[in-house]
Amino acid sequence: MSAIRLLVLGAVRQHGRAHGYQVRNDLEYWGAHEWSHAKPGSIYHALKQLARQGLLLAHDIAPSTAGGPPRTEYELTAAGEAEYFSLLRAALSRHDQKVDMLSAGIGFVVDLPRDEAVALLRERVRALEEWRSTVTENYTPEGGPGQLGHIGEIMQMWLHSSDSGAEWTRGLIERIEGGAYVFAGEGEPFVGVLADGEENPYARKDAAPDEGRDGGPDAAGDQSEGGAGPAH
Repeated sequence: MSAIRLLVLGAVRQHGRAHGYQVRNDLEYWGAHEWSHAKPGSIYHALKQLARQGLLLAHDIAPSTAGGPPRTEYELTAAGEAEYFSLLRAALSRHDQKVDMLSAGIGFVVDLPRDEAVALLRERVRALEEWRSTVTENYTPEGGPGQLGHIGEIMQMWLHSSDSGAEWTRGLIERIEGGAYVFAGEGEPFVGVLADGEENPYARKDAAPDEGRDGGPDAAGDQSEGGAGPAH
């Protein structure tokens, strides 16, 4: 599952209505272009694709007084809202998410009620522990991973990943249960968005702002969820 879908829906939702450059600017502000497929072309491609799928509603707004084509602003539809929360819950609860999907989920965790966020993270811990048991019971020789030579390091890596993931998740649960952050229904949460026109200190330097003026170019090819480039 690609994180670009969750990232774009969540970024638009935080603004209420947003054009492509705002979404791109916010995601770069979060560093998402470094740890996910949230590159400029992928973002604009995802916006258009989500609109075609009925998850975003596109609005053409008047061009600026300086001229140029009109911008397209997007907002979530009811179906988009449902899809957003479905992706968010899966990102937080599943043990097998890639780091970009989990990172996106953590970035939007405060959109959920506190109790629900804790329950989803507890499910992640449970799934990680179950998966660890599967590795030790079915893939690890009785004499330990060393019996497989250097191939045993694969099992060691899996076990370390499971243990460290569960430990980090338990720590997050403890912080949330201890009152950290502002969750849905508790007041105004921290929202990491930039005002329109506000300078982004983390912006990519290889593309001009006007790239997103009308929603931006489609990514090359027919990419199902937008994007090329490695996830970090």
